[in-house]
Amino acid sequence: MSLQITDLVCSYADRRVLDGVSLSVIPGATVGLVGQNGSGKSTLLEVAAGRKDADGGTVHVPDDLGYYSQDSGLDPSATVAQVLYDALAPLHEGVARMEALAAQLDDRPESADEYARLLDWAMMHDAWDADRRAEVAAHRLRLDAIAKGRTVASMSGGERSRLALAALLTRRPEVLLLDEPTNHLDDEALDFLEQELNSMGGATLVASHDRVFLDRVCTAIVDLDPSHFGTDGRGGRLFTGNFTDYLDAKRAARGRWQEEFEAQQEELNALRAAARTTNTDIAHNRGPRDNDKFIYGFKGQRVQATVSRRRRNAEQRIELLERERIPKPPAVMEFSGSFDRQPIASVMVRDIAVSGRLRCDRLDVAPGEHLLVTGVNGAGKSTLLDVIAGRRLPSSGDVQVRARQVGLLTQDVALPDRTATATALFEKVDARISLSSLGLLHPRDHGRPVGELSLGQQRRVELALLIARQPDLLLLDEPTNHLSLALVDELEEALSASPVTVILASHDRWIRRRWTGRAIHLQPA
Repeated sequence: MSLQITDLVCSYADRRVLDGVSLSVIPGATVGLVGQNGSGKSTLLEVAAGRKDADGGTVHVPDDLGYYSQDSGLDPSATVAQVLYDALAPLHEGVARMEALAAQLDDRPESADEYARLLDWAMMHDAWDADRRAEVAAHRLRLDAIAKGRTVASMSGGERSRLALAALLTRRPEVLLLDEPTNHLDDEALDFLEQELNSMGGATLVASHDRVFLDRVCTAIVDLDPSHFGTDGRGGRLFTGNFTDYLDAKRAARGRWQEEFEAQQEELNALRAAARTTNTDIAHNRGPRDNDKFIYGFKGQRVQATVSRRRRNAEQRIELLERERIPKPPAVMEFSGSFDRQPIASVMVRDIAVSGRLRCDRLDVAPGEHLLVTGVNGAGKSTLLDVIAGRRLPSSGDVQVRARQVGLLTQDVALPDRTATATALFEKVDARISLSSLGLLHPRDHGRPVGELSLGQQRRVELALLIARQPDLLLLDEPTNHLSLALVDELEEALSASPVTVILASHDRWIRRRWTGRAIHLQPA
């Protein structure tokens, strides 16, 4: 059975986050939900899962529904064994019921219809292989080392998330709703999740910031961000294809949006000039001769009529264009800014160690070089950036940094004053560029206390403050955290064109796959 959402309307606080959203996910399809922070992705999934009421619209889903939330949604008192047992129970019961019906078919032929339905259901869920799948899922998601008697409450956030995923993937519901399922997964677990989703026969709707994941599993993308020409370039939200194709189509649609906005502005300016036309604009610098005043007066009336007609036509056209006004496209973030000197920032590291956190024997970063630092969690990526930034002293070794201005973006949002507005924070910075020129935060949010903004919006404020200082050494720790896919893409493009020295620490597979500069891989200390 498919998932059907029609004209969905939802509000959060005093703001409408979903306004007439419609989509359909058929069996065998995986549709990705993307959009800016606060665009309503999680809200849509909550409504579809029956966890939240909508203000309007309809949702049709089967009873056999699986929902994965960012907080796992598991009962804190349940044990690991109980969670997995509950996931397998419907499959075991279905198979047992089907076998019982099979034994009765000769005596009760009326049971044939129910048997056929159960057989189709069991085949779609691959019910006979459920126990093996549960073992494989536990192993691939690194759950097999966790005692079966442990409660959910005693597990870490990452362990709870992986347990919830294992239960859902084992059960294989007809419709699967996933909200950021790639959080807390390493590369092996991500590969397993992608393989499972691609082998399922049900309908899957997933919200994710993991671009490689979206590229590998999605058959279509639904973009909840407002756009004049829509995701498909024709006003619709749905793009059929993988994430890479969607990005190409979105860039093309935005280019068309910009072109048509500028063309409309040019036409409006010309029409406004025409609406201001006077008699002297039509017949200027030519007064009447004494013997021609009657003819001049007659022609003057014609000129006046012409002026009136042109003005009226221009005003009518202006009124039409104003009703169908093309909004101005949001500004694309420019990371490079204005640099009046060549970057001189460089870094030299020799035999540094931070007890239990980091060991780096040698690292040289030349002026203007872009370096990617990778490694598993705990390898010391953040510690290395802290040492280079001077926020942490190494236990041993030598670090030399040559830079006019060092800018560090930490992994977690850390604004200096959550009660201040973005405008006030900006005023405290020796900024050579304005907040509005960066296109990172909507003007309506400039005057709000940053503590009231979403995590994604706060991350944008941090980026704005970083760019405003115009550092020539950029240290970026997981810069894509909390950012929308559109902004992440723009950030990466801006970084690639930036002349400053950049050291970027990230586990983002999309960044790692597309990185063209030098990269180092840290090993745990």
